[in-house]
Amino acid sequence: MNIQETIERALASAGLNTQSGPLRGVTETIRKALASAGLGGTPAPAKPAAPSREARDVPIDVHAREVVDTPMPTPMPTDTPDPVDKPAKPAKPVKAATADKLPGQFLLRSFTGPAGARAYKLYIPAHTAAQAAQPMPLVVMLHGCTQSPDDFAAGTQMNRLADERGVLVVYPEQPSSANPSRCWNWFRSEDQQRGSGEPALLAGIVEAVGKECAVDPKRVFVAGLSAGAAMAVVLGETYPELFAAVGAHSGLPYAAAHDIPSALGAMKGRGAMGRGHFPGTADDPRLDASHAVPVIVFHGDRDHTVQHSNGETIVSQARAAHARLPKALALVSTTEEGETGGRRYTRTVHADAQGQPRVEQWTLHGAGHAWSGGDPSGSFTDAAGPDASAEMLRFFLGS
Repeated sequence: MNIQETIERALASAGLNTQSGPLRGVTETIRKALASAGLGGTPAPAKPAAPSREARDVPIDVHAREVVDTPMPTPMPTDTPDPVDKPAKPAKPVKAATADKLPGQFLLRSFTGPAGARAYKLYIPAHTAAQAAQPMPLVVMLHGCTQSPDDFAAGTQMNRLADERGVLVVYPEQPSSANPSRCWNWFRSEDQQRGSGEPALLAGIVEAVGKECAVDPKRVFVAGLSAGAAMAVVLGETYPELFAAVGAHSGLPYAAAHDIPSALGAMKGRGAMGRGHFPGTADDPRLDASHAVPVIVFHGDRDHTVQHSNGETIVSQARAAHARLPKALALVSTTEEGETGGRRYTRTVHADAQGQPRVEQWTLHGAGHAWSGGDPSGSFTDAAGPDASAEMLRFFLGS
C-alpha cells in the first residue's frame, strides 16, 4: 500500500468522503504532489527558499533593544562537526604536505564562567600531525547582529584562509537571551569593563581554546563586523595584554555609548563624537596607558547603518593610545588610492620607525554596511572591493 492509499483510508475511516466534495480536491493535490516527486510514496523534501535581497540588506544594528539579563542555559559541548547554515563557496584545495594531512574541523563548544555562558564554534585548520603540536595564531571572530557563527564563517571565508595560513579561528555566539537581535552589547557600560560582562566571557573563551589547542599567546587577535567590531574594539581596550591586534569592520569606537539611545546616536554619527569629544583618548581611568593595540579598520563611506565617521574615530583612538605610551611612538602616515574587485578605496597606514604598521585604515568608496570582499553565501557581505579577511590576516601576522 502506498502513502496515497494510506491517507485515503485514514480519511475514510474517520467518516470523511474523499471521492467528492472539498476533500476530493485535497486528495487529488496529494496524488499530484507524490507523482511529481516521482515517488508514489514519500514526497521529496522541499527546498528552502533563498532569502530575498531585501531581507539580506536589512540593517543589522538599528533594531537592537536592551533586555534584562536572564540566565542562559549552559550549552552542551559536543565534538561533532557542524555544517554551516548556508552552502559555502567551495574552498580552494589545500596541497597536502605529507601523507598524514588532517582535514580541517569545525567544532561546537561551550564556555561557562562567572560572567555567564556562551556557545562558540572552533575551527581547527587542516594540518599535519607534526604541525598540530606547534603553537598556532588564534583569531576571534565576532559576528554582527542577527548573524550566527556559521553565517559569519561562510561570509568571511576565514576558515578557508585559516587552512592556508595555519590559523585557529573561534566564533563566539551571542544568543537572543542576551540581546533580542543577537547583538554584542558594546553600548552598555557594564560590557565595556575588564573582568565583567561580555569582555570577561570572551576573554574566558580565549583561555578555554588555549587549554584545548596549542595557541601562541603572542598571536591572539580579534575581529568583528558592526556590533561585533565594536565589541572587538572594547576587547582591545580592556584586555590589551591578551589581544595582539584588533580588526574592526563597520564598527564603532570604544565607549561611544552607554545605553540604547546614545548607541543609536553614535551609529548615526551624532552625540558625543559629533561634538568632537572622543571617549577613551584622554586620561580615561579605564584604559591601560602601557599598552597600545594595533588596529586595522574597514568602513564604507556609504554606510547608513553605522556612519563612516565612527571608523575615523576608531583610528583617532588608536593613534592617541600610541601617543600615551611611556615611550610614545611617532607614527609616520602614508596614503594610497587604489581599486580592486570593482571598488575604489583609500588606504592610510600609520607605521612606526621600523616601518611596522600600527594603525591601518581602509575607506571603501561607495560601499555600505557589509563585509568587503565577502562571499554571498553569508549575510551582509559585499563581493566587491578588497578582501577584508585576507587583509586583516596580513596585518595580524605581519605578512
